[in-house]
Amino acid sequence: MSRWELALRYAAFAVLAVLANLAAQRAVLAFGESAGHFVAAVALGTAVGLVVKYLLDRRWIFGQQSAGFRATGRQFSRYTATGIATTAIFWATETAFWAIWQTHTMREIGAVIGLTIGYVVKYRLDRAFVFTRPGPA
Repeated sequence: MSRWELALRYAAFAVLAVLANLAAQRAVLAFGESAGHFVAAVALGTAVGLVVKYLLDRRWIFGQQSAGFRATGRQFSRYTATGIATTAIFWATETAFWAIWQTHTMREIGAVIGLTIGYVVKYRLDRAFVFTRPGPA
């Protein structure tokens, strides 16, 4: 797979994960808009986006199949660890947009910007530390 094809596929999967993340957030925020609802929405959205992105990346970006429950668990743990800093980028950007403009549209724009920056950084970390077996990436 060419670098261009890889970049397009990765971007498409990032979009899918972002949409899953935002859909989960909207589902929580349908129950209320308090600070507690906001925190729950961001946490659930992050978890949903993480799982969606991991499953897509593992198979379609890094060309790896499940190697059993324990090995997959260790790999997912490393994948989650690389996401801590990138999640901080996402949360900070989304929260800043919410705090400044206090609208869901701007919150979601902040989320998209933060997630985009985070995914670029995450790809490099995942390639170096998570998906270390040879694959198309």
